[in-house]
Amino acid sequence: MANHMFILVIIILMAGVFGGLLNYYLQVQADTENASMPRSIMGGLAGAFLVPIVLYIVGSDLVETSLGDPSGLLIFAGYCLIAAWSSRFAMTTVTQRMKQDVQLAKAKAEETLVELRLLQRELEPLLEMETESDEGSEVKPLPPEEELDVTTQNVLSALGNGRYIFRSLPGLEAETTLDEHTLSKTLGIIVARDLGGKVLSKKGTRWFITGKGRKYLAASN
Repeated sequence: MANHMFILVIIILMAGVFGGLLNYYLQVQADTENASMPRSIMGGLAGAFLVPIVLYIVGSDLVETSLGDPSGLLIFAGYCLIAAWSSRFAMTTVTQRMKQDVQLAKAKAEETLVELRLLQRELEPLLEMETESDEGSEVKPLPPEEELDVTTQNVLSALGNGRYIFRSLPGLEAETTLDEHTLSKTLGIIVARDLGGKVLSKKGTRWFITGKGRKYLAASN
């Protein structure tokens, strides 16, 4: 019986090594960079050593009946070789699944980060309105060089005194009676002077007035 177990172990080792080498040379042809002989041999040995367990689970008595039966030993060796060779596909499948899961998790994390940044930008005007400034409430008159022309001041007033915090271009056009080109140019001036800002929300680009813009309106009135 001891000799029989020794023969079975030798068969498992030989089948595992041979199957691992076969996997390695097949992998070299497909992917040279990721091919590893030690890893392929270890995978083949692991697959081959699982054969007795699988046979026990399915209720096969091949291990016992192969005692003194050369054909049984050949069948057992074939099972071990198949298991060693198929271990490559199992490892490849697991590796690919792990890569896909990592890529999917990374994509979701990046998408969530973008949404958080957009939400942060959308909340900034609300926080400015609800947060008291350290500079006090005294309104100082504006120097002449900081005064805006009538068109720009009207657009800024529409941003600050409108019903909505975030204003759309069509809404501002209707309120200020300006054409799209003039309004876009004026909004660009307001944003450049940090009197207003714009965010890209789910509904499109929206403009808002900043704390500096509100102070300008208060000083100019």
